Amino acid sequence: MLRPQRMKRVELVLLKDDSPRTALLLADYGSFAPELTEVPPSSLPELPGENYRRVYQAASARLERILAHFDMPRPIDAAAPLRPVTEGQLARVGDWLKELWTQCSEREEHMRKLREESRRTGQLLQGLDRFMNLSIDLTRLHTPSRLLDMRVGTLPADNLQRFEEALRLAGYTDMRFFAAEGLVHLIIAGPAPKAGEIERVLQAANWRATDVPAEFHGKPIEVRAELTERLLRLDRQASEEDEQRRAQLAQPGMHAQLVEAAGVVLRAAPYVELSALMRGRGDLVAVSGWVPESGLAHLQQALKERLSGCFFLSVRDPRADEHLRVPSLVSHRHWLRPFAALVLNYGVPRYDEIDPTVPFAISFVLMFGMMFGDLGQGCVIALAGLLLHKRLGDYGPLVVAVGVSSSLFGLLYGSVFSYEQLIPALWVSPLSNPMLMLRVALGWGIGFIVLATLLTIYNRLIEGRLREALLDSHGAAGLIAYLGLLAGAWRLLSTGRLGVAIPVVVCAALAATFAQAWRMNASSAPGQRALIAVMEGYEAMMAYISNTLSFLRLAAFSLNHVALAIAIFTVGNMLHTTGYWMTVVLGNVFILVLEGAIVAIQTIRLEYYEGFSRFFSGDGRLFRPLTLGNQGGLELELQVH
Repeated sequence: MLRPQRMKRVELVLLKDDSPRTALLLADYGSFAPELTEVPPSSLPELPGENYRRVYQAASARLERILAHFDMPRPIDAAAPLRPVTEGQLARVGDWLKELWTQCSEREEHMRKLREESRRTGQLLQGLDRFMNLSIDLTRLHTPSRLLDMRVGTLPADNLQRFEEALRLAGYTDMRFFAAEGLVHLIIAGPAPKAGEIERVLQAANWRATDVPAEFHGKPIEVRAELTERLLRLDRQASEEDEQRRAQLAQPGMHAQLVEAAGVVLRAAPYVELSALMRGRGDLVAVSGWVPESGLAHLQQALKERLSGCFFLSVRDPRADEHLRVPSLVSHRHWLRPFAALVLNYGVPRYDEIDPTVPFAISFVLMFGMMFGDLGQGCVIALAGLLLHKRLGDYGPLVVAVGVSSSLFGLLYGSVFSYEQLIPALWVSPLSNPMLMLRVALGWGIGFIVLATLLTIYNRLIEGRLREALLDSHGAAGLIAYLGLLAGAWRLLSTGRLGVAIPVVVCAALAATFAQAWRMNASSAPGQRALIAVMEGYEAMMAYISNTLSFLRLAAFSLNHVALAIAIFTVGNMLHTTGYWMTVVLGNVFILVLEGAIVAIQTIRLEYYEGFSRFFSGDGRLFRPLTLGNQGGLELELQVH
């Protein structure tokens, strides 16, 4: 649970004719992550399945469009028994899909035109609303006349008075028919010979011409009736097209043929994926990949049964130089899925690296509860997680867990819906002893950072980086210096004396980190190397101290929670009974929503920046198995059970 599953590198050599069947077998097996073979191209120069992939891609693309046309979901399960698909079978299915899509595409184009015309008609109806106060033939607004210059447009309402005065001087008249958002819609008319003289007036008044659609013929009420009738007609045509589409799918055998075609494409997909990574020569092909050690025996048995021994399978452990290439397959129980998802938001654990999901889950839940300790509000959060589990999906267990943690800390604090007097505190009320809360938060932070550093040391040891694990500022030497500084500070505060042993240990640890930094910058000049070593050591120690102090927010938010409650009751006590209870209820809702969100964000921040950044590289590779559900494209998938 704390580390990815052990993986084996396998190299499979088989007959080319058996490769489609083998691809289907490996996809059904579901735990084979293919990679390029290690056999050199000079030995296996051919790339099998190129034409097969082209045929598949064409068939798959048409199938997707046809299924979308019929609103039909793509089958995700292949019918048993799993039979390999030959190139000829796939080509015949592709030809049938091509013919069917030719029919469907015509209907799709017709439907697209209907939707476009319907949208255009709806826009015309909306634009017509501005002209409904007019009782003139709208045809005159977009038909040129040699005698009368008539224009439609808008201008700011503030410019209207001066504009009308200028119009009268030019021999024009105007009619207002609509106003909105500080703009006035006008029709202006005047003698056509003076059309050029009016341009300067229009420009000065900030006139904006309005295009009158050519579809506007007759009076506005007549145009509206015509457009409404057109829209209804288009809707009827769309309904008829939809009925014809459903009738086509309901034709005898059509649905079954589509399902069968989808099954063929589904069963062809694994070979398409695998052939892209295969290499071959003559009748032989080779493919490589990663398999979990626990499932290797099952794979070997399946290959023997299905290929009748006509294959060669070699198995080896990952080499030290390819640990970054080995995919990580991490198994978690259902309740850990939301925490695993949050871990993946930061990164993927490397192969052999500690998977931080379990310590992340425990520390996340405890820190949230400490900062948001309230029995009543915690129960509300837990109940919401249970009632909304379908909407929350995999995050339901996380919400329930933090709600339970908040409730338990509420019992320890004696807090129920922000009331601090209803039940006695099993431990301490945060505001009654803030120094104790600060000390607990500081102790938690120290323990958290020590654990994170120990995990860093472990990860470096299993990667073979012994010197870094022991001498780096984030390794054993840095941890000793950090603990020495803490011990020295504690001794000074408690006894007033530092002693000799602690400074010696701290200096020795810092010297070790200095030597490691000096060694890591061997290409720099001596002065530059010394400066870098000193600065890196100083930065590392400051990071230890600042990261430790960051955990004081655990106490700060627990105190803030009580302070918000006091503010709510202070306001409530100023009001009468109804106002008091409204203030209490709304105040608790405010705390639940706003402070709950802030506390969750702060908890994630502490996990990511004070924890993960120390020991978790996050640059690993997810295990991406070949499966029937991939549909021709390997999906990133963390196997969570």
